[in-house]
Amino acid sequence: MFFKRFYDEDLAQASYMVGCQKTGECLVIDPVRDVSIYQDEAKAQGLRLTHVTETHIHADYLSGGRELALAEDAEFLVSGEGGEGWEYTYTTPKMKTVRHGDTFMVGNVRLEVRHTPGHTPESISFLVTDTPRGDQPSMLFTGDFVFVGDIGRPDLLDEAAGGQDTRFQGAKDMFRSLKEQFLSLPDYVQVWPAHGSGSACGKAWAQCQPPRWAMSGR
Repeated sequence: MFFKRFYDEDLAQASYMVGCQKTGECLVIDPVRDVSIYQDEAKAQGLRLTHVTETHIHADYLSGGRELALAEDAEFLVSGEGGEGWEYTYTTPKMKTVRHGDTFMVGNVRLEVRHTPGHTPESISFLVTDTPRGDQPSMLFTGDFVFVGDIGRPDLLDEAAGGQDTRFQGAKDMFRSLKEQFLSLPDYVQVWPAHGSGSACGKAWAQCQPPRWAMSGR
């Protein structure tokens, strides 16, 4: 399995590429606006960009998800959770909504969708299993659900998006997501969030980064 982390220091935002070197397919999670960085990396690794995903509807940066999916004729997988008012308002020819429990394959890599509301109602995480190495998951891509030393703020819809008292339901959703979808995972599952220190999406952010080997993307 190929894996690389892309990190934008200005946005404190992380996106990821996961690929299957045997079949030559790869996926990008939470791409930023400049999609050329993913296209260049895929070409360098001899991979085809077949899937693009988002963990939630991003409010703090411009997503490159739709543009990348269109440019590469890739399947664009977005959350179908959250209920009324949280649907995506645009489409692509290969756009597909996914829900809790759905699974899909990128080559020999299996991804399972976990609905993890709290920061936003439609938030989803992706649990990754490298099937040639076994049937147990090894990575969880959490978006703005769980960070390093913090969790996603459940009050931002009130503070920044004009919501009214959404933080109360958000806090309840976050507690349930942590208990049912996060704490139930094996301790060895690696957590890869969409933000690092400096983002406003976490309230009391730990001043830490992933280890040096993770920053290299290998």
